[in-house]
Amino acid sequence: MRAPLQYSPAHIQRTVSERLALRVVFAGTPSFAVPALQALMRSSVELVAVYTQPDRPAGRGRRISKSPVKLAARASGLPLRQPLRLDDDLDFLRSLAPDLFAVVAYGQILSAEILNLPRLGCINIHASLLPRWRGAAPIQRAIEAGDRISGITLMRMDQGLDTGDVLRQIETPISDIDSAATLGTRLADLGADALAQLLVAPEAHIGQAIPQNPLQASYAAKLTKEESWLDWTQTAVTLERQIRAYFPIPLARSILLDQLVIVHSATLGSNTLSAAPGTIIGLSQEGIQVQTIDGTINLSTLQLAGRKPVSAKSFVNGFSVRPGQRFSAPKAFYAKR
Repeated sequence: MRAPLQYSPAHIQRTVSERLALRVVFAGTPSFAVPALQALMRSSVELVAVYTQPDRPAGRGRRISKSPVKLAARASGLPLRQPLRLDDDLDFLRSLAPDLFAVVAYGQILSAEILNLPRLGCINIHASLLPRWRGAAPIQRAIEAGDRISGITLMRMDQGLDTGDVLRQIETPISDIDSAATLGTRLADLGADALAQLLVAPEAHIGQAIPQNPLQASYAAKLTKEESWLDWTQTAVTLERQIRAYFPIPLARSILLDQLVIVHSATLGSNTLSAAPGTIIGLSQEGIQVQTIDGTINLSTLQLAGRKPVSAKSFVNGFSVRPGQRFSAPKAFYAKR
């Protein structure tokens, strides 16, 4: 007769902990989502699957690109899946018996079947203080609009577009030098911290969710390449905000001497009014001074198509820039105005 198995107290405790660990599915795609994934990896949850968008062509060479979440998951040996549609994996997701979905910029609207599958529902990290800036580009639209405060919202997802009940919000100021890149990095870290704190007692947080006020909602439409053309008949403040909002994607752009010029950074200039909008009126330590409708703006980092970004000084030396030359947009841009 086989002797009964003996279990130590430590083994029993470990078995109970493993059984009680929160089973979490993560879904995300861009670099903004990576800090949240890393927070889950550091936590006590059981990360049963990571979902990201399928590999797709990207860039000038249209080479197949892997998402930042895929690279992070692969580097850590996490179970990774990339269905074209999340619903295509519904049977597999059911087999995982997840307690919670954590979703960060995944790139798909979740169906009712997916939303209702986890025991505790689906939690989303959104890069704004909802209900302000629902939609695809909250970081860029906040900078473009001149908002002084942004933040992250942890939200329990429903079938609307960023309309779910709010679990937690954390604010951060938007500085006069913040780009979409710098603000996005800060918000990603805030979101990851908030998610980690929620996982300590998820049931308690979810039970205290607060509905959004739809009367205060605004929509952050996805950025288009067409609107990245700088319209020099706008104010200097408007143009400077656009340049920061569109960095690093889609990047503000203009045409000079029939060549595409991409503008990475700029600063506000003076209230000088001495030339037609778009005209280069001077060169200084601050950059290339360009006339707008109400003053000037200094272009400080620029790039010719197919080349690396350089300082204004290097750009001037390499491109024979001089006062009197004029920036513009394509004729099609003006025709649609």
